[in-house]
Amino acid sequence: MTAAPTEEIARVTDEPAPAGGVPGPLPRFLPWLLTLGGAVGLVAAFTLTIERLQLLQDPNYTPSCSINPVLSCGSVMTTEQAAFFGFPNPLLGIGAFAVVVTTGVALLAAARFPLWWWAGLTAGAALGTVFVHYLIVQSLYRIGALCPYCMVVWAVTIPIFWYSALATLDRSGAARGLYEGLRRYHAVPVVLWFVVIIGLALQRFWTYWSSLL
Repeated sequence: MTAAPTEEIARVTDEPAPAGGVPGPLPRFLPWLLTLGGAVGLVAAFTLTIERLQLLQDPNYTPSCSINPVLSCGSVMTTEQAAFFGFPNPLLGIGAFAVVVTTGVALLAAARFPLWWWAGLTAGAALGTVFVHYLIVQSLYRIGALCPYCMVVWAVTIPIFWYSALATLDRSGAARGLYEGLRRYHAVPVVLWFVVIIGLALQRFWTYWSSLL
């Protein structure tokens, strides 16, 4: 019996390798990103929920992530933006990241998902990314404080969306030229994305940051 080709072992879905090239490192990397990134996001969302419950029980409670006037979860948790849909936002994260972690673990166990699953995962991650950017704007320019645990959620949501979108594009077999170009420089958009967000946070609170130097 002949050994399976290396490129087939590297793939994580049951679609055949598309004409014009076999995916590079993304199929290998994606399960770990979903598992570890989803787990980090899940822990952050769960911790935020516990902190919020503590604050409800004791209005004088100081959340563990209230570090200074800028990095202050307490200042964020009590705003209307923290319960955009009428309940604490972290509850959304607990449900969403549980799905992400489950998908990642299943992929590590050699599970195979159809294209519609990848499309659904990408759509959900896209909605999460839009919501995250709404909260970023609100935190920077309306609330005037940053929640460290929230920033952890921001940090994992963006790459989960980006790489899920690339995986979906790959498995669809469409726009192979576009996919190959994006795959070749797959990390660049994520790095630039983070640089812009960090730059905005530095600029917004520069007076405080500079006082620490």
